[in-house]
Amino acid sequence: MSSLEIQDLSVWFGHDENRVDAVKGASFAVPSGASFGLVGESGSGKSTILRAIVGLIPTWSGQIRVDGAPLGKKRPRSFFKDVQMVFQDPYASLHPRHTVDQVLGETLKLHGFKDVDTRIAKLLEDVGLGQPFRFRYPHQLSGGQRQRVAIARALAPEPSVLLLDEPTSALDVSVQAEVLNLLSDLRESRALTYLMVSHNLAVVAHMCDETAVMKDGEIVEVMGVEDMRAMTPAHPYTRHLLDSSLGYKPSDAQSA
Repeated sequence: MSSLEIQDLSVWFGHDENRVDAVKGASFAVPSGASFGLVGESGSGKSTILRAIVGLIPTWSGQIRVDGAPLGKKRPRSFFKDVQMVFQDPYASLHPRHTVDQVLGETLKLHGFKDVDTRIAKLLEDVGLGQPFRFRYPHQLSGGQRQRVAIARALAPEPSVLLLDEPTSALDVSVQAEVLNLLSDLRESRALTYLMVSHNLAVVAHMCDETAVMKDGEIVEVMGVEDMRAMTPAHPYTRHLLDSSLGYKPSDAQSA
């Protein structure tokens, strides 16, 4: 297991008068084996943090540490064995002309594993897919099945940290709970550390121990899941998100 620590992280795009500050001085820590959520409305900087961690965005400052080791601008090969990411859209993240066998096999070979056939079979079993799915193409799979393949690919290098970028938002409501329960089971069985981005507070409350609430690129509050469930936030914006997540309230009709 590895821990993840973010200290005074700022991320920007462009330069000079065209510079846009997407994340401003974000700090939080995810202990080994814990699950930490980042929530906020679209454009708040949640996914940008994940992309900076994996090295997809080079324009950042601050400190990013995995298991106490600081990361530079370039990620060493060992980083991608320890930290993997599951993206929002499982169809876009899988090669349309590669079978499930190719997707998983290439990842395993890239990370130096030899017993590829055995490992592919085990990965498919671990994510709730059997051998019949091994030689199918992404277009032959449902959205939930594609996301299970994407999760299997992320698990292939045997990482200790998974970065989850809205892993169920592109799925039908009927299969969202199945994938979330799978992720919960995998975290327990594999002792994984999760950093999860979501705009859905119910998802975060189900999956995470602590949550950072983001607004306009800044973390306005870090709260435990029990405080979230008890509806006792400290910041007005968090209250707004919690109220919005409840949807219709009888008091709204009475005051109308």
